[in-house]
Amino acid sequence: MAALRDGDFAALQILLKAPSKDAVRQLCQECFSSPPAALGPLAQRACPGLAVSAEEAEQLVSALHNLTRHVVYRGLTAPEDILRLFPENFHQNLKNLLTKIILENISSWRNEAQASQISLPRLVDMDWRVDIKTSSDSIVRMAVPTCLLQLKIQEDAALCGNNPVVSALTVELSKETLDTMLEGLGRIRDQLSAVANK
Repeated sequence: MAALRDGDFAALQILLKAPSKDAVRQLCQECFSSPPAALGPLAQRACPGLAVSAEEAEQLVSALHNLTRHVVYRGLTAPEDILRLFPENFHQNLKNLLTKIILENISSWRNEAQASQISLPRLVDMDWRVDIKTSSDSIVRMAVPTCLLQLKIQEDAALCGNNPVVSALTVELSKETLDTMLEGLGRIRDQLSAVANK
């Protein structure tokens, strides 16, 4: 994600030419949701409404994209934190309007950003059973308990489209291996609890 630059704030002043607050709101929403490659066409659509050149419109949508993404990815949720991003000489009413629009949309934007991330496969189901392995020869009879663990894993929907692939992985664990795994999972649970309680 690109850092905010002084030029971004200069370009944001173009919003003073917007016909209404709703037009600013709509442009903010479109700028956040658009990938960087789609900002050019968005700028061309914004030109007539703002009565600016194509270059100015491109600078504006790029600046709005950077600002909205910066706020979401930095997790800024307090008005003071967002207002602090703007330079002191920035138009006060525009600064307040942009902060208000960002705060109105931040939770849906955060959800949108999380949904669009490529992630690791997810565990969707688990099944297990205990088996006894038996064998014998003329000298010794063997009976060893083992655990068969089946994990059902769903691939990331962003990679698979509308038909996420669910695959099954079955592993055999001895008692010692299972003890080691449970100990590791216990440590993971403790660390997650510690982070969640901060």
